[in-house]
Amino acid sequence: MNWKQLISNCRLGQEHRHPERHDDRTEFKRDYDRLIFSAPFRRLQNKTQVFPLPGSIFVHNRLTHSLEVASVGMSLGNDVFRILSSKNGGFIDTLASEMGQIVATACLAHDMGNPPFGHSGEKAIQTFFTEGKGRHLEHEVSKDFWADITHFDGNANAFRLLTHSFKGRRQGGFAMTYSTLASIVKYPFPSTQCGKKNKFGFFASERPAYEALADKLGIPQIAPDRWARYPLVYLVEAADDICYEIMDLEDAYKLKILTFDETRRLMLDFFDETDQNRILDRISDEEVSDPNEKIQYLRACVINKLEHECVDVFVGHEAEILAGAFSGSLVDHISAVPCQAYQRCAELSRQRIYKSRPVLDVELSGYRIMATLMELMVEAVEHPDRYYSQQLIGRVSSQYDIDSPDLETRLMAVVDYISGMTDVYALDVYQKICGISLPIV
Repeated sequence: MNWKQLISNCRLGQEHRHPERHDDRTEFKRDYDRLIFSAPFRRLQNKTQVFPLPGSIFVHNRLTHSLEVASVGMSLGNDVFRILSSKNGGFIDTLASEMGQIVATACLAHDMGNPPFGHSGEKAIQTFFTEGKGRHLEHEVSKDFWADITHFDGNANAFRLLTHSFKGRRQGGFAMTYSTLASIVKYPFPSTQCGKKNKFGFFASERPAYEALADKLGIPQIAPDRWARYPLVYLVEAADDICYEIMDLEDAYKLKILTFDETRRLMLDFFDETDQNRILDRISDEEVSDPNEKIQYLRACVINKLEHECVDVFVGHEAEILAGAFSGSLVDHISAVPCQAYQRCAELSRQRIYKSRPVLDVELSGYRIMATLMELMVEAVEHPDRYYSQQLIGRVSSQYDIDSPDLETRLMAVVDYISGMTDVYALDVYQKICGISLPIV
């Protein structure tokens, strides 16, 4: 792969159009603005990140997480470009100067396909077809479609959301640039290749879109049904890895799942003794007395450290990345001290945060809500002539092709509809159609 081909401002669905421009924004900045002002992006404010949506203490939701990831992604992209442009003669003459903008935009989009209630919502969709009342549908749909819905994944759903032409919408979905779209595909293979991890990059219906951008950008196919990763995916992934791991610690501290001393120790461990002493001097009681302010400063130092480490890894392994031969994530390859600290944080998060009572409670509730919605809506599209089915179908937005004569199209419309809900809206629909609450006029 080469950078001059990899960075393209060609737009999906508008390959042969050259619209008149009335401002100085680049095509990649237009991508960013298009997402920021979109309804699916706004809906992230009511989608669970890890902890239940805020009560008296505000913790991260998908929206605030995505904005922070985009900020780190911008820094990663800009720093990588700065170093590579001084290292590679002529590099600065390409569109690659927009690398930071491309990465930041992809970071905004990386969670847009996640259903309500996070991974619990994904599991509810998958298991409805593998363990629930949807099992009988296996023999009524194609193998590719069955693989897609039984391995439903927010990553693939984000690519669909941005590229699919829903009813009444323009060709190419959001009509994003090829480079931005390629930057969100962490797993460049279809669901038939994902194995037990349930991670894949695109549904069968969006495969032609992915193949088009892979061909345009020069992303090689490295095995049957598998492509090399687009290089900027590594930066998007790193921004996400940095933010969710470190910000989850801060949220756990705010919710008193972790003590101040535990949180401080975990964050200081990312640094050698010299840097630890320097940081402790900056947050001494004489300088800063507020414990929350101390944790915020530590968090900023850790994110800065990890950002620089990931830039060094990317630049140092540029040849492998462009050859499609780099293995693992950037965080996997950072230097020993921060790598070991990151691993300790990840292990603690698994044991103390992701298994904490508030997290488990929202997962259990979310799973039941999602499973019930899937059961009722799928039964409705299987038997659309029934009275109750017609009432349920009447609630669905006209952009979803839920009246299609094709069963697979109707089933995917149900998945699109439910996965696009916010946590709050999913709960509201669940309560109304189950007769738990009545609308107040």
